Parts: sequence; C-alpha cells; structure tokens
Amino acid sequence: MSLLVYPLVTVLVFCFMEAVTWCTHKYVMHGFMWYFHEDHHRPGYPHVFEKNDFFFVIFATPSILLFYFGAYNGLNVLFFIGLGILMYGIAYFLVHDVLIHQRFKWFKNTKNKYLRGLRKAHKIHHKHLGKESGECFGMLYVPRKYFKI
Repeated sequence: MSLLVYPLVTVLVFCFMEAVTWCTHKYVMHGFMWYFHEDHHRPGYPHVFEKNDFFFVIFATPSILLFYFGAYNGLNVLFFIGLGILMYGIAYFLVHDVLIHQRFKWFKNTKNKYLRGLRKAHKIHHKHLGKESGECFGMLYVPRKYFKI
C-alpha cells in the first residue's frame, strides 16, 4: 500500500471518530450504559476519577488491538486506523477533560471563538441532569448557533 494512504487513513479515521463519539454518547452513554455516565452529569463530583472514565478503556481497547495487529508482521493499515483512534482520544482528553471540564487547569481562559462555542455547547449538554432530553452529543463539531454571543 502506498505510504501516502496511511496518513490519509489516519486523518479519515480521526474525522470518523466524531460520528462514532456522537452515536456512542447519545445511544450508549445516555442509553443502556447510563450507570457509568451518570456521575459525569452531576455537578461537583468529589473524586478525581468518575465512573464515566471507564469509557476511556472502552475506546482505547480497539486502538490497542489495532496497533498490535497492525504491527504484528510489519506495518499495515490496521496500525494507522488505531493511530487515528488514538489521536482522537488525545484530542478528546485535551478538549473535554482539560478545556471544558477543567479537570486539569491548563487552559483556563481562552478567547478563541471556536473553543468558547465548544464550551457553550457542552454546557448546554450538561444542563440536562438526566439521560433524556439531551443535546450536543458530539465533541469537536459544534452547531453554528453556539458561536453567537
């Protein structure tokens, strides 16, 4: 396979992960696995870790397996699919846990319009404390209405 295809696969998988995240968040986290996600919607959670952090393990597992099988007999496309998932996981951590929820105080004050829209959309998502009536289930894609001041 051409070496140009591998970076393209990684970027496409990264982009596709936004749709996977949206569907997983709406139908799994706010559905049959609400038990693990519920504490994430409770204000003032007192512990360092949440049950919701279990989803990092769920998303990391396919990436780890793809790295393994993608490097087993020399690099193949599976490795780069795993890399796209890993890169999305890193972006998710930086945007969701660091920027939005401030679990780490690295980027407290931002004037960036996109990042402010992201925060606003996520605040709207957390306005709903139950698993029903949610909105804004994605992470990096933000509807245009959240960029208006």
